[in-house]
Amino acid sequence: MANLKEVRDRIKTVQNTQQITKAMKMVSAAKLRRAQTAIVQMRPYANKLNQMLRNILANLESGASNVFGQERPVQEACVVVVTSSRGLAGAFNTNIIKAAIETINTNFAEQRKSGNLTLVFIGKKGYDFFRKRYTDVKMVTDYINLFDDLSFENVATVSQKLMDSFEHGTYDRIDVAYGQFKNAATQFTIFEQFLPVPKVEADNDKTLKANYIFEPNKEELLEYLVPTIIQTTFHKYVLDTHASEHGARMTAMDKATENAEELLRDLKISYNKARQEAITNEILEIVGGAAALESN
Repeated sequence: MANLKEVRDRIKTVQNTQQITKAMKMVSAAKLRRAQTAIVQMRPYANKLNQMLRNILANLESGASNVFGQERPVQEACVVVVTSSRGLAGAFNTNIIKAAIETINTNFAEQRKSGNLTLVFIGKKGYDFFRKRYTDVKMVTDYINLFDDLSFENVATVSQKLMDSFEHGTYDRIDVAYGQFKNAATQFTIFEQFLPVPKVEADNDKTLKANYIFEPNKEELLEYLVPTIIQTTFHKYVLDTHASEHGARMTAMDKATENAEELLRDLKISYNKARQEAITNEILEIVGGAAALESN
């Protein structure tokens, strides 16, 4: 009977866990719909603006307007790690962290060795990992809670500070590690150069360079246009990661619910076997006792 009680307790525990995973799946599905709508509507606009920006910077002469496209020797490097602030999203955060580590070790090993590498964190999971293992780099945690407010104005304050740091020479290169959303079941890990803005390469890029006619004033227009496009690109990084997080969590909770159902099925079979065994033992005891009385 003790075995029966143990199996019943396990069944109850799994059922409670299954209720939690079902609820989390429903919550993530609702949040995913909003996040997916935001990134799907934004991505074509942001990609087209980024393509136009790369064309513009490739055709500008050196000057203040072209500062965000000027490449220089990388003495100080910055890596922005965009992860979620909560777990239970499968391997989503782990994949972003792995991509960041691989690129740091490949592209910024010298900067890290000399103490000239800065990590900027958006979301808590990336910071929780790196703060224990990368004690030799500078860390910025001012934007960990950025996902609490994903309005363009709020996200633009972060990208503007990064742009100011690049313009003033605090950083010579800024890269971003984030999750790119495809659908609820598929998210890609991307490590992309943010600043300086990569220029169009005629041999490697299908996009042809284009000369633009600026009206009314080239300098005034570019002074507003270039920073806005860069801010829009950064906003896309954050929205992509936000949608990817909820897609990954919904998929993970759906799989956890299915696994709980399979475990319940096995436990119920074990319970029925144990119950039948207990009943059989009781019958045998009764029959044995009756036989003993008859023999007396």
